[in-house]
Amino acid sequence: MTAVRDFRIARFAFPRDRMIGDSQVRIGECHVGCLELLTDDGLTGTGYLLSLFHPLPDRTELERVFRVECLPGLLDQPPAGLVHRLSRPRGGNNRPMSYGFAEAIDLALWDLAAKQAALPLYRYLGGTSPRVRAYASGLDFNLTDEQFVRFFTQARAHGFNAFKIKVGHPDLAWDLNRLRLLAATVGPDATVMVDANEAWTPKEAIRRLYAYRDAGHDILWIEDPCIRDDHEGLRQVAEAVPFSHINTGEYLDLSGKRRLLQSRGVDILNVHGKPSDVLRAAWLAAEYGVRVSLGNTFLEVGVHMAAALPEVDWMEYSFQNYNHLTETPVRIENGYAFAPDRCGHGIDLSPVARRDHAVDRVADGLRPAVAPAGPIQL
Repeated sequence: MTAVRDFRIARFAFPRDRMIGDSQVRIGECHVGCLELLTDDGLTGTGYLLSLFHPLPDRTELERVFRVECLPGLLDQPPAGLVHRLSRPRGGNNRPMSYGFAEAIDLALWDLAAKQAALPLYRYLGGTSPRVRAYASGLDFNLTDEQFVRFFTQARAHGFNAFKIKVGHPDLAWDLNRLRLLAATVGPDATVMVDANEAWTPKEAIRRLYAYRDAGHDILWIEDPCIRDDHEGLRQVAEAVPFSHINTGEYLDLSGKRRLLQSRGVDILNVHGKPSDVLRAAWLAAEYGVRVSLGNTFLEVGVHMAAALPEVDWMEYSFQNYNHLTETPVRIENGYAFAPDRCGHGIDLSPVARRDHAVDRVADGLRPAVAPAGPIQL
């Protein structure tokens, strides 16, 4: 029986190639850990833990916490059994794992289970085609107008015909200017989504969406128009704005997504994170006849879930500069993402990344991401 016998962790810190963010936050650095689970028959399962706003602790501390908090529940256990195991923690045990380990473990275990079955992960999950529609997402709120136009010009040249921009500025004229710039850059036939990141009250969301429409902008969806758990407010927006879909749910856990679906305040459920939770959320969405979109995942590893789930119509792609960590980045071509056809998820840490780009200690700061220039250059 294949079983988990050990682990290793690598830690990375590097500047992002542009200031990403939204109406609420600015992020200029990438802090990520790579967790690898090793089995007694030589397989390696890979998962990633991402810290958006603060450096991860030193690698030795990450290893210490993992060894105490996580490893006892994994040692000598079969990966395929662990991904299907039900656990219902109570009391003080009902708490998240430290540093995002839960998501990294879940991904690494699914990677191992698919490798044991000698299948690509999307096939192991029941998918038949590796291809999924992708939209270009700028994470662009903090870009200047010039940088904004340059970004989406290059995204259009890369084959995309669907684009999501950040809105939610206190000044409606700013939002309208961004929409005008986008239309002039990508053309009138493009599919356009907008993301407010909870900037508005329900009434303001309704007002803004009518203003966008009155200015001639056809918006496929508005993402996170108001507070994530304002179910009644989201339902009001959905009912008042029949010409745009409400896309929300990314900030909610699985129980929160269930309550959101019950409230009928969502037209397209936004999912990402732990593969196990994505599968369950998509199953719940199907029960309510709600479509699903897959948000950003590190190194686009979520493409496997997007390709496998019939409810998923779109996958987000944001041109982030982390492909130097893997030899085999996900292929993006003509507005589609393609799940790798290698066994497991096929997006593993490269030996060069482990040797040349790992930063073991917080005190060592950032290490520049040395990689060939990508399609987006600001």
